[in-house]
Amino acid sequence: MTGPSFADDRQLPPGQRLADALKVVHYGRVPKLDLQRWRFTVSGATRDGAEHTFSWADITAMPHIEVVADHHCAARHSVLDVSWGGVPTAELLRRVPPADDAPYALVSAVYGYSANVTVADLAAPRSLLATTLGGEPLAPEHGWPLRLVMPHLYGWKSPKWLLQIEYHREPIRGFWEQRGYHFTGDVWREERYAHQE
Repeated sequence: MTGPSFADDRQLPPGQRLADALKVVHYGRVPKLDLQRWRFTVSGATRDGAEHTFSWADITAMPHIEVVADHHCAARHSVLDVSWGGVPTAELLRRVPPADDAPYALVSAVYGYSANVTVADLAAPRSLLATTLGGEPLAPEHGWPLRLVMPHLYGWKSPKWLLQIEYHREPIRGFWEQRGYHFTGDVWREERYAHQE
């Protein structure tokens, strides 16, 4: 791996530059959401064949963890040591597992935004359904009330205002993947664009 070294001998992924703070970057305007009506759904090829819906109270009742991780945007800026809190996606997989032959997922948010990931990405130990940033509830511009965070992938794979995870047996491209971005988006392999696949 190459990249600029820092005082603590850490390196940035290839092609990234250090930024001072987490930038507000998203597709569309910041939505106004009502937690009383808000629902999060896990659907598609679930192991039991059913769709599962969670209220905000359901989400907050699940085990929560804190994850400190670097955030890498495909626009080439990186922020070190971002502190997230929320539900481990591994816990969600435990509660609503996919079918054994469904290794893919489409994660969807407001305005029809989606990103494709793998179930293995969701099972990664630092992947989580984030509800806090820096110890405080997510601000609306950072994805309140729920944001997917997967530090090993570029930021476009971590949708703000998350509404649904849908398991699939076959790969389906999400919003940016349909527009030329890489199917996987691994930051250390610099998987930015589809022509690299």
